[in-house]
Amino acid sequence: MNDFTVKDSHGTPLADGDSVTLIKDLKVKGTSETLKRGTLVKNIRLTSRPGEIECNTKKVKGLVLRTEFLKKA
Repeated sequence: MNDFTVKDSHGTPLADGDSVTLIKDLKVKGTSETLKRGTLVKNIRLTSRPGEIECNTKKVKGLVLRTEFLKKA
């Protein structure tokens, strides 16, 4: 279990399985894809790093996102 709390850009705690929304357009490194602001990402997974989560989107699988660009949906 984690010894820290993962929080979104507004300070709301996040947990495994939550849904989040992007608050900024993000370019995905290694691809030509851009995730648009307002994109809903479901079923996130927390990582061992407090500022990052793992998730899958329709276009990109195995994505790691920084929590500073997310808000809880």
